[in-house]
Amino acid sequence: MDPTWRSVLWGQFGAAIDMLENAIRACPDSLWRDRSRRPEFWYLAFHSLFFLDFYLSESADTFVPPAPFTMSEMDPAGVLPERVYEKSELLAYLERGRARCRDVLAALTDASLSEPCGFMRRDLTVAELHVYSLRHVQHHAAQLNLILRQATDSAPPWVGKTSQPLEG
Repeated sequence: MDPTWRSVLWGQFGAAIDMLENAIRACPDSLWRDRSRRPEFWYLAFHSLFFLDFYLSESADTFVPPAPFTMSEMDPAGVLPERVYEKSELLAYLERGRARCRDVLAALTDASLSEPCGFMRRDLTVAELHVYSLRHVQHHAAQLNLILRQATDSAPPWVGKTSQPLEG
């Protein structure tokens, strides 16, 4: 893969992940645990991280989330996880997702970018899937920032490009 495009893709994907992290860290405990709010803040953060992890996998058939997370997110009935996940659990999941994203992007080749992705529900190439996933993370990071702004009158600033290197 062209190094310029790899750098651009990581710079923007990493920025979306950074914005998600900043929103999670900025959330006060009272808002994090507010079960009356729809959507629930913690759940949107989890949903974003679950699908980041999911779409970084080779296929839906090979995906298994790390403990304590389960495949319940794939339940068509939309059942929430059994408990509110702790902020520390989701921050650890975020770091795992960031590391996996780096590894996956670093391994991309020109040939692999144009292959069909391994997800039957998505008629996308590998390249399109990564842009789709980046957009999904950013969509929910923005949603979390809106919730923060509405609930606390404050939200983390925009991240234009990640400051974290692709390698390492």
